[in-house]
Amino acid sequence: MSQPANTEEEIISEFEVFDDPMDKYEYIIDLGKKLPPLDPRYMTDEYLVKGCQSKVWLHAYEKDGKIYYEADSNTAITRGIVALLIRALSGKDPHTIVNSPLSFIDAIRLRSYLSSQRNNGLTAMIQRMKDYARAYIK
Repeated sequence: MSQPANTEEEIISEFEVFDDPMDKYEYIIDLGKKLPPLDPRYMTDEYLVKGCQSKVWLHAYEKDGKIYYEADSNTAITRGIVALLIRALSGKDPHTIVNSPLSFIDAIRLRSYLSSQRNNGLTAMIQRMKDYARAYIK
């Protein structure tokens, strides 16, 4: 098997080892447990992602032309989902983020084992991350 060329391919490869959707779900929760805690100053309404069933706080900053994300959530599965998104998008230039199709989401069938409300939250998180990136395009 060839080496993954980018972060999204790495994520897809990691999920290929799981046959059972519950194993994928548990893996996502484990990813959320590894997400560094968000500075409490960003856990305010200003950073809250609207449209999520759970509370999700998302902060972005620019450094050397790249956008970096930090986030937290009050539920384990949502922490894992946002951890995946951060891994896929953080550290990239704004144009790359805005134009990213995030094809790993379909490749790992993420939406298929989320409730409709969690799917709406996933869409809201992606939109917010891309909106942050748009704000840094000069």
